[in-house]
Amino acid sequence: MQYLAENLRTIQSRIREAEKANGLAENSVTLVGVSKTFGPDVINAAIDAGLEHIGENRIQEFRDKSEAIKTDAKRHFIGHLQRNKVKYAVKLFDLIQSVDSIALAEEINARCSKMNQQMPILIEVNTSGEAQKMGCEPIGALTLLKAIDRLPNLSVQGFMTIALYSDDAEKVRPCFKLLKELYDEAQTFELQYAAIQTLSMGMSGDFPIAIAEGANMVRIGSALFGQR
Repeated sequence: MQYLAENLRTIQSRIREAEKANGLAENSVTLVGVSKTFGPDVINAAIDAGLEHIGENRIQEFRDKSEAIKTDAKRHFIGHLQRNKVKYAVKLFDLIQSVDSIALAEEINARCSKMNQQMPILIEVNTSGEAQKMGCEPIGALTLLKAIDRLPNLSVQGFMTIALYSDDAEKVRPCFKLLKELYDEAQTFELQYAAIQTLSMGMSGDFPIAIAEGANMVRIGSALFGQR
């Protein structure tokens, strides 16, 4: 699976170029390889090549393959999380990127309380306004942050979004700008359990734009693993 190592080097090089172009410190942007639908052999090969973070969006699929995946990489849940699947998510993942309601946050908090653990999470924001996309509305994101910050078994690390799908950078860019504005404002808050430090935005087709607009975590699937 030499192609994985080659793809990883190419993506890392493009990330470093974007960091340099935008005056960022080298290695300031974290790469999450979106490994959904790929088997443990492919994921392990990517980890062996140097991938340090993997992202999955289906609980059952990841449950079935998780034990065969090397533990070298941190595990991110990036899909829509149903409340009845939280009991699995808190055991399978190191970070949940897709919290978009207080009800979901309270369920995660309750499960983590029973396990005596604190779960890092990101608040997912629907910055494109598309009805088919998950995420809280931008106008409510900071209110949600303050509400979640009252839950001792959660630590909000920042925000995540999926931008508008478009080949036109100027149509995509406003989604990233909006999330960066929320991120910057959140960093001025006095928070008890949160540590606002992660801005997860940008995928295979738009991550250089996302980095230019402030992303410090990007989620890359097809450009790394190939088409599903």
